[in-house]
Amino acid sequence: MMLSVRDLRVSFRTEDGLIRAIDGVSFDLDKGEILGVVGESGSGKTVSLLAVMGLINDPNATIEGSIRYNGRELIGLPARELRHLRGSEIAMIFQDPMTALTPVYTIGWQIAEQIRAHQKISKAKALARVEELLAEVNFPNPREAMSRYPHQLSGGMRQRAVIAMALSCNPALLVADEPTTALDVTVQAGILDLVRKLRATHNSAVVFITHDMGVVSELADRVMVMYAGRIVERGSRAALFSEPRHPYTRALLGSIPPLTGEKPRRLPAIPGSPPSLLRLPHGCAFEPRCPVRYEACTTEKPALGGGTHAAACLREAQA
Repeated sequence: MMLSVRDLRVSFRTEDGLIRAIDGVSFDLDKGEILGVVGESGSGKTVSLLAVMGLINDPNATIEGSIRYNGRELIGLPARELRHLRGSEIAMIFQDPMTALTPVYTIGWQIAEQIRAHQKISKAKALARVEELLAEVNFPNPREAMSRYPHQLSGGMRQRAVIAMALSCNPALLVADEPTTALDVTVQAGILDLVRKLRATHNSAVVFITHDMGVVSELADRVMVMYAGRIVERGSRAALFSEPRHPYTRALLGSIPPLTGEKPRRLPAIPGSPPSLLRLPHGCAFEPRCPVRYEACTTEKPALGGGTHAAACLREAQA
């Protein structure tokens, strides 16, 4: 197993109290697998993967549990050893490219620096590799784009530059945090093809964080649905889309516009908002918004069952 996460818990001390952003998340990822992670904003998708990357440096944060990469425990690993892994073996595509890029250096310089930090390669060869990477992510004039600063690029172009940087060392594990959000549909398709190519060529594993269930249905092998810092359902792509077991998963799928049949006058929406992590319900976190809740849901916190397809739902446990 390439990546094994067990009982991961991430908490933050605040003036208002303790916020448990991640509460007992466990999952595995093998070589060549693509895991889709879905859920509303604030569900814990990004925080859980930032913990895997070792990028939670807040002094008020507490990280518990186990994160093993190729049998090596990452929690507590010295910063120098983590830096060696990040970028070379494990890479991340960040959601906001403007904060992921340094504004005072050209994108060509920044991507070349990433390559030379992890590979023994000349500056000329690194720059040639940068040009190839920018061409792969559909920059119209890669050589000219290398000399541009981040503020001289559109949001979509900056996102492509960040993707090129993440792919530069052919990582064994790629964490993609909403990588296609700022891109149009045709460029999005090209980026998804790049992810598939990385898997096919290097047998890389990918964790793909997204709100787009359509992307998940097209790309992922397995899917993990998160809500309020916990996994509420996990399973293969085929099983989760054909037979969703958690009411939250069914609600997410029900919010997708249909491609065939009669056009609905109004798309179904999930009522209410995700709960505050400072004031979670005593029972199931989704209970206040759930259309099939019953009395036990207000007091009992459902556990995620075992097996390849499982849901953290009391009704599912009784079925």
